[in-house]
Amino acid sequence: MAAIYKPTEAIQLLRPITKRPISVQRKRAARVAFSTSRPARSTETSKGPLQPTRRAVTIANDTGAVRWSELSPGEKASRTVQQSFNLSVVLVGVVMTCGVGYFLFADVFSPDSKTAHFNRATTAIRAHPECQRLLGPGNEIAAHGEASWSRLARNRYLSSSTETDKWGTEHLRFRFYVEGPVGQGVAHVHLTKRPSQNEYEYHTLAVDVKGHQRIYLENADGKSGGKIAPKIFGARWW
Repeated sequence: MAAIYKPTEAIQLLRPITKRPISVQRKRAARVAFSTSRPARSTETSKGPLQPTRRAVTIANDTGAVRWSELSPGEKASRTVQQSFNLSVVLVGVVMTCGVGYFLFADVFSPDSKTAHFNRATTAIRAHPECQRLLGPGNEIAAHGEASWSRLARNRYLSSSTETDKWGTEHLRFRFYVEGPVGQGVAHVHLTKRPSQNEYEYHTLAVDVKGHQRIYLENADGKSGGKIAPKIFGARWW
């Protein structure tokens, strides 16, 4: 007896056959993906995260941000040279600052500086009656050093000389110019400081005005009657 063909039964029998290869392919693809991704993870964990590369340290670009232990021998030499140069610049600046400070004190602020003696002599000339008669009122008398093409340097340069004689007495001589509304003249200053003295004292302070006799504001020779003290054992003691 022949069997009756039923289409629904035939379809049910064919369904598991068509599904089986698809599942096998998906499982194989998953296994392949898993097997290929596993070595990549192992390499990342073995090598670790990549560190960013830094710029080489040289004399020009060294800022001190990189630690000494992380520098190569060449970079350590560059940093040593840079630090030595910076230290030398600082030392030169300190020496120059001290030199300028000493110069300002010795030439401007010291009581024995030429500037201090110049100011005292100018004050004495302005207050002297004879100088006021020949030059003008005291508050209108101006004093300055040697003439120069630069008006900025006119009041700064004083023609002076310093010497020590054989008895140890220091001599300071300088001159400057005085001008007033009535006339003008030249002031001559001679200061001395003996070994037993701490400050200079006037030996001569005089003003020469053209057409008039010399005006003496201080004159050590005139005080002693124009006589020079005699020598005792080869030296003058007063």
